[in-house]
Parts: sequence; C-alpha cells; structure tokens
Amino acid sequence: MLRSLVGSEMCIRDSTMPPPHEPVDVDLLDPVDPHTDDEAVADARQRRLILITMCVSLIAVIASSSGLNVAQQALAADIGASQGQLLWIINGYTLALAALLMPIGAIGDRWGRKPILIIGLVVFAAANLASAFVNSPEPLIALRVVAGLAAAMIMPVTLSVITTSFPAAERAKAIGTWAGVAGAGGIIGLFASAAIIDNTTWPWVFSIPVILAAVSLAATVFVVPHSREHVETGFDIPGAILSVLAVGGLVLAIQEGPERGWTSPLTIAAFVIGLAASVAFVRAELARDHPLLDVRLFRNRGLTTGSVNLFVVFALMFALFLVLVQFLQAILGYTALRAASGLLPMAVMMMPLSTIAPTIAHRVGYRRTVASGMITLSVGLVLLAVLADPGSGYLSVLPGLLVIGAGVGLSMSPSTTAITSSLTEDKQGVASALNDTVREIGAAVGLALIGSILNSRYRANITDTANTFPTDVADRIKEGIGGALSSAAQLGPDSPALITAARNAYVDAMQPAMFLAAGFAALAAAYTTWTGVQDKRRQTVSENEQLD
Repeated sequence: MLRSLVGSEMCIRDSTMPPPHEPVDVDLLDPVDPHTDDEAVADARQRRLILITMCVSLIAVIASSSGLNVAQQALAADIGASQGQLLWIINGYTLALAALLMPIGAIGDRWGRKPILIIGLVVFAAANLASAFVNSPEPLIALRVVAGLAAAMIMPVTLSVITTSFPAAERAKAIGTWAGVAGAGGIIGLFASAAIIDNTTWPWVFSIPVILAAVSLAATVFVVPHSREHVETGFDIPGAILSVLAVGGLVLAIQEGPERGWTSPLTIAAFVIGLAASVAFVRAELARDHPLLDVRLFRNRGLTTGSVNLFVVFALMFALFLVLVQFLQAILGYTALRAASGLLPMAVMMMPLSTIAPTIAHRVGYRRTVASGMITLSVGLVLLAVLADPGSGYLSVLPGLLVIGAGVGLSMSPSTTAITSSLTEDKQGVASALNDTVREIGAAVGLALIGSILNSRYRANITDTANTFPTDVADRIKEGIGGALSSAAQLGPDSPALITAARNAYVDAMQPAMFLAAGFAALAAAYTTWTGVQDKRRQTVSENEQLD
C-alpha cells in the first residue's frame, strides 16, 4: 500500500521495522496502522471463519449488482421492462448502495457492527427473494433500491469486522483476501448468473444472493464478535445527510448522463445537488469536533494516494467488463455464459495476487508495489487495444486479460490497506465505507466515461453505413452494436454487410477507449511515484533540520 509516512502514527509494524524516530526509506515504509489489538480475536480458527463469512457476504452484495446485467433481455421480454426501466433496475441498486455507505458505516461504528450486519443480511435476502416473484418493472425497481439500502448495511461492515478482528501481523493479508474477493466478485456474479439464464429463467438469478446471504447470516450469528466505537459523542446527522446528497447526486448524474444526455435537466440538477452538497459537507465536517469523516485526513498522502488508485482501478475494471462482454458476445458470438467464462482468467490472476500483495509490498515498498500494479494494468489495457482482433478470436484478448488481472491484484489490496489504516479502530466502519464509496463512484465514472468514448467512436465509425438504411433502422444501428445486430436480423440479404460493418466499427472504437483507460492507469502510477518523491524530499529536509 502506498504509505508515504515517516514517523506517521499509522503503520503496520513488525519487529523488523525501525523505530519511527530513526531515518527510514519512505518507499519501503508500511502504511501506518493506528489500530490496537484490543478487539482482535485470539482464536485463529474463529478468525478464518470470520474472514470466510465476510467474504461470502461481500460476494452476495457484488453478485447482486453484476448478475442482473445478463438478465436484461429476459426481463424486457417477461415483465415488459423498457430500456429506461432496465437501467433503473440495475442503477437503483448501485445508487442506494453508494449514497448510504458513509452514514450506515458510521451507524455500525456507533451502535455495533454485528447488529447492523445481521439486519442488513435479513433485509437483503428478503428483498432479493421478493424480487423473484414480481411481474412488472415498478415493484422490481423499488425492491432493488431496498436491496441497495441493505447492501450498504453489509458491505462496509464486512471490511470493518475484518480490520478489528485480526491482529496487526495478519491484518494486511486478510484485507488482501477481502480485496481480491471484491475485485473478482463481479466476474463470479456474471458467471453464475449467466449459467442460470442459459439453463433456467430469470427469477432464479435472485437465488444466488438469497442463498449467500442466508449462509452468511447463520455464520455471522455464531462467529462474528460484537464490536463498536467506545467514544460517546453526538452522531453527525448533518454530515450524514449531506454525504447522502453529495454521493447520491453525483452518482445519479454520472449514471444518467450517458443515457439522457449530459445537458438534460435531471443530469444537470443531480450534478448541482451533488456538487453543492459536497462543498457543504466539507465545510460542515471542518466545523465539527467529531465529524462523520474528518476531511483533514486527506492531507495524509497515503489516504489520498490509496483513494486515487482504488478509484482508477474500479473505474477501469468495470469499464472493461462493459467493453469485453460486448466484444465476446457481439463480435465473437459467445453466449452469456461463455462470455462470462472468458473473464475468469482475469479473476484467476487477481485473487491470489491480491492476497499476497501486502507481503510483496512489505518487502519492496507499498508505493512501489501499487505503482508497479498500475503500470502493469496500463500495459494490459494497451495489449487489449493493440491485439484485440475478431479473426484471432479469444486468444487475441487473453494476454491482455492476464496482465490486467495481475495489475489489479498488485494495486488493489495495498490501496485498500492505505485507506483503512488512515482511520482509528473505532472509525473502521467509516473507513470501510469510504473505501467502498471510492469503489462505487469509480465504477460509475468508468462506465460513463469509457462507455461514452466507446459509443461515440462506434457511432462515428458506423454512421456512413447506417445512413444507407431508413431513418428508424439507422437510428437503431447507431445506438450500439446490439441494435445493429438486431436490425441486421431483419434485413435479409443486406444483413451480412451490416454485421461486418458493425463489428469492425466496434473493434475500431475499442482501441481509443482502451488507450484512454491505459492513460488513466499510467497517470495514477505517475501520481503515486510523484508523491513518494515529494515525501522523500520532505524527509530529507526534516532530517537536515534536525542535524542543524
């Protein structure tokens, strides 16, 4: 993880590390860890069970988000959902989850993490179970929002329980395992849901989160200890409300911009509310003695750098899911299950590397590990841009997938450790919520930005061909590769030429989108390296002043 810190009071230390007053190489310094081991679970077997339980809960939350993507066509046909309603079925969940993470994380810190987790799991399972029996879009949208609220009760608690249950010597590795599951959970959700859609009906997609939540609930009751903050201060109600408006407004604007247009009234209103609430949140938190989130902590380069890198990782990873699933299905002709299977090599690289990345970082330096991971991620995206070729099939994207998985694995868990290490033990719910909020906003921004670039380049590439058809057909062709293929199915002799043109237009559009994504990863690596240089200079100046 990226911790810049010399003598900073937040470091995961072991007996091999020098005392904080001695000169050290800031590139090799672990993140500062303010946690004590007061609430750590002594029994190693119980700690393993806690880690497994929290990871199962996490997979339930993430799989519920990604799994419905493969069920959109079935939902449209069975319950008559329009494209706009389908988007709200997907986005309503993520909007509620992102907006409520911070205040609910703080509530868990205040009144107990285990009760919040249990309530969240019960509501989550009930909402998903009820979703399987709806017969119209409106109640499904409402239930997805309720499920998102419940997910906000689950997701931050899973990480805060881990950080408070594990002793310092094992905490980074446990966080690495959690981070690997968080990264691969989306792929696992896609794969399981695609297998269900290919073999049964869409209501069974909801069985996955229900079963996972039930298993996690039973385990939570018996193995998860009670933990909460021990500081009796007033709850920051204004900060909680403003955080909901800030995150909710920005996420809503980012989600609606690509669909309704960036100048639509809803998009502009959401942006204005989100930005105004963000400014008000910062001002309110600076004025409070016990804020929901002490924004002064972002002066800590470890927290800032960890947040930046995690934001970029999830922005690019979720954008990649969008780009590659369409490539595998629309260009290579894969089924939903086969397309989801095509992403598994990335998860195979990502999960083990996320677990051992903290160990690597402790040996070679957190900042160096994260920067190396982001550079590796950038290289993988360049490989996709250069090598992706319909004629060569899946093997043309496999090298890029493997390299991307390695890059994400190296950078994700150290970045998570940097964030959780920046807040004290009694504020781990807030720290975990901040970590999750960064991920959710990053995913929304990546989908909107990279998706917009992909769609605009596709539209530019296909316009000449589309304009040779009637206006209504041309409009569908320009909407995206899916619209072009569905239109081609109705064109008879003209369909092969349109299919070829649409596929070429999409592959050509992938290249600038992937190059842009690679550029963002490279910039994150450069920023991480630059902060290390700045901190080393400060350390040298400080040491010289002490000598003088």
